[in-house]
Amino acid sequence: MSEKYVEEYGHDSRPVYNSGRPANYDNEDVFGHEEGHDIKYKTLSWQLVAVLMIAEIVSNGMLSLPSSLAVVGIVPGIIIIVFLGVFATYTSWLLVNFKMRHPEVHNMGDAGYILFGPFGRELLAFGTVVFAVFATGGQLLAGQIALASLSDNKLCLMLYTGIFAIPTLLCSLPRTLDGLSWISIPSVLSIAIAGIVGMVGAGLHPTPGKTIDIVVPSTFFEAFISITNPVFAYAGHFMFFVMVSEMKRPQDAMKAAYTLQGFATTFYAVFAAVTYVYLGSTVASPSFSSLESTWQKAAYGIALPNFLIAGSLYAHTASKLMFVRIFRKSRRLHSHTVLGWSTWVLLVILMNAAAFVLAVGVPIFNYLIGIAASLFAAWFTYGLAGTFFLFDSYVDGDGVRTWRRKWFQATLAILTVIAGAFICVAGMYVTVRAIVEAYQSGAVASPFAC
Repeated sequence: MSEKYVEEYGHDSRPVYNSGRPANYDNEDVFGHEEGHDIKYKTLSWQLVAVLMIAEIVSNGMLSLPSSLAVVGIVPGIIIIVFLGVFATYTSWLLVNFKMRHPEVHNMGDAGYILFGPFGRELLAFGTVVFAVFATGGQLLAGQIALASLSDNKLCLMLYTGIFAIPTLLCSLPRTLDGLSWISIPSVLSIAIAGIVGMVGAGLHPTPGKTIDIVVPSTFFEAFISITNPVFAYAGHFMFFVMVSEMKRPQDAMKAAYTLQGFATTFYAVFAAVTYVYLGSTVASPSFSSLESTWQKAAYGIALPNFLIAGSLYAHTASKLMFVRIFRKSRRLHSHTVLGWSTWVLLVILMNAAAFVLAVGVPIFNYLIGIAASLFAAWFTYGLAGTFFLFDSYVDGDGVRTWRRKWFQATLAILTVIAGAFICVAGMYVTVRAIVEAYQSGAVASPFAC
């Protein structure tokens, strides 16, 4: 465990080296002192990390938000989107503070080791890889839908997925996030412009006879399964430790997080509201599929780079976790060796291949994404952040007395843990029930079907 930085949680007034990182940070960080190494990881500015965060989080999940408003109503829907954005900002702050107190944390598995020992490391590392692979598969399906729309469904859907999987794999190959950060800039521009095009298309061709509801009475099942869309539209925190580990100045990480959450919350709320107002209660998920044909193709075509880069980032993260686990403290982590590069390329291929096979070979893959998100993303984005504060304030302070002294922060942290548990359990319930209903209705396709 790293030294206690200061008495008050979250503030860092320690001296810094010429690198700009806090004193002793490089002694404990997974990448250590990189002077003289062939491959340097700690090269990202906070601006590029913000771009990476936006490229990863603001993606195909955004396209499900208008349909959520159709289920619960525009007012509750917007309140939920904004509240979850603020909540995600708070948990981002907790994660960044935990990373600064524990420079050796490279991923959720490392955090799990500090909190719960070897079992925690294996569980959270497994959850990170599983969720990243499933998220990659989700982006492959988004690419499939976009390519099918652009070509008027001339090919088998599985072929579209395979076509999209190839550039996704190639973009996953850079060893450092710096290699992905610059191509993430057009990714962010593409989803922002695509969203604007989608809103313009909806405004120019609104749904005839549409209905717009302020509030919609719903059962718990109907309401929560729609709420999971905005909940998991913010689910990218499992990558934060990996990104902060490759920053030149990790103490600037919250600048990136504030930029991400400010953009995501504002863009989500505006996009969901405008699209729902023009397309009404019958809006599809993804919402671009409800647009007039020309505008649908334009929106999907512009969004394609974002789906591609987001999928690459997820596959890169799964590969990076395993690569660092294998070569931690080894010269192969920083050197151009045959074994190092062979292992890296093999891991990237395996992660992308697993995502492709799951996406096209498992008939209930979309539902499995919901299960993976409920089991892991609910904790990575929300619940675990509360345990980070409770752990550090207990160990670095006076135990329970510190919690009593910082009663407001402790209460928020406990509520965060409870919220993560609720999202996990409720998300599992509604997803499993949706699977049962899909089988009963015959809506489940066969494996590797066109």
